[in-house]
Order: sequence, then C-alpha cells, then structure tokens
Amino acid sequence: MTKPFPTNPAHPERICWGCDRYCAADALMCGNGTVATMHPSELFGDDWLSWGLDAKAQEVRADAASPEES
Repeated sequence: MTKPFPTNPAHPERICWGCDRYCAADALMCGNGTVATMHPSELFGDDWLSWGLDAKAQEVRADAASPEES
C-alpha cells in the first residue's frame, strides 16, 4: 500500500520525493540517483495543485459540487 502524498509539507527539502520511501535527502536508499527528487511545491510554488494537467477537471468537479444560486 502506498503512503498518501503530502500536498504541502513543512520542510520538503529534507526528504527525497522520488518514491514511496520518503528517505532523508542525504540518505537515498532506493537508488533513485545522486540528487534528491524535489517536492512539487519546491519546483512550482505553494499553489502547485491549482494548475497543471488536472486543473480543469478539478474546477469542473468543484463547480458540480457547489450548490447553485437561485
């Protein structure tokens, strides 16, 4: 079973996000490479969930879930 992916961790620079092990950035146990994989919030900013490939689908789902005004 996979671990849930944190959307906004407190210190993402301390962890390698390349696999489900979430190793310390200086102790890469999976052989993912020599550099820790960065969290999307480090690469794209704190609003990384609000844009991208799923952004349109999430907007449609949010619009469908909100009650319509009469």
